[in-house]
Amino acid sequence: MRKSIIVLVVMIAMAGVLFGGGQSEASAAKPLTLRYAHMNPANSPNGLQAQYFADRIAERTDGAIKIEVYPNSQLGSITEMAEAVSMGSIAMHHNTYGGLQPLLDELGLFDTPYLYRDVDHLLKATDPETSPALAELNDKLIAQRGVRVLYSFYFGTRELTANHPVYSPKDLAGKKIRAIPSPIYLAAVEGMGAVAVPIDWAEVPVALSTGVADGQENPVSTLVTSNINEVQKYAMMTDHIMGSEPVVINEKVWKSLSDAQRQIFTEVARETRDWASNYVLESEATDVQILKDRGMTIITAADGLQVEEFRKAVSKVVDERFGKAWGRYYDMIAAIE
Repeated sequence: MRKSIIVLVVMIAMAGVLFGGGQSEASAAKPLTLRYAHMNPANSPNGLQAQYFADRIAERTDGAIKIEVYPNSQLGSITEMAEAVSMGSIAMHHNTYGGLQPLLDELGLFDTPYLYRDVDHLLKATDPETSPALAELNDKLIAQRGVRVLYSFYFGTRELTANHPVYSPKDLAGKKIRAIPSPIYLAAVEGMGAVAVPIDWAEVPVALSTGVADGQENPVSTLVTSNINEVQKYAMMTDHIMGSEPVVINEKVWKSLSDAQRQIFTEVARETRDWASNYVLESEATDVQILKDRGMTIITAADGLQVEEFRKAVSKVVDERFGKAWGRYYDMIAAIE
């Protein structure tokens, strides 16, 4: 009887070891799931690039890493999502550089109006590998907030919209124009001659339809995907901010990846940057025509838009507010070839 009990105990123990081993293997096979949150519609260029990145990571890691994308500010406002990446509750996020100023104020300089010569210059200036300015500030962002800029992609050149025609800064006197809640964007809008109203993007359509704001500014791709034509009649091609959007990742998440996985992330980041930037460049002309077809009036320099007046007025305000603090970085960016 005693012998039978001993045999039974041994068999149960062996079964326990085998079952425990099976659980461990199952856990090891479970994919690492990371949350990527952003403010844009899923079908916007910004939203599409997020999904492109997620799909390529799944392919390149054979499903070992799964990135779940949450568009349309599902996980909070742009400021809340940026802070969540710092806290670690969200792994990845994309934003404007100005939108990341709550994490590190100097990042706003990359959204300075009329800063870049062309898109190629923009992408080099906002790439941690080719931009001395961003490399320096990325190290500071990592050290102070535990967030890393992984890559940046061209997301368009910002234009002004309103329900009345605008040709020069004087036409914006007393007009309330929505601005991203960030110092550099507030300066841009105020430099254009308007009253800057900081409103999170998720609240913009209601703000425009109710008169809380008279206008806003964004790339034409955003105007199309967000149906701005339903609440705005005119689009002015001021070309005031040529922008790239940084994609950031929590530093602890980054360090938890293996060397091979980090290499895959780096390679997919470059691929996504190029794919997204080319997508936006190729779609810009089409997007302007879509806005026209939807009934918006497009005002360009050929129609009398005083772009140089906007440039001078905005640059004056930017220099007064940020020239002393950011001048060294502006020189770095100007030197990039």
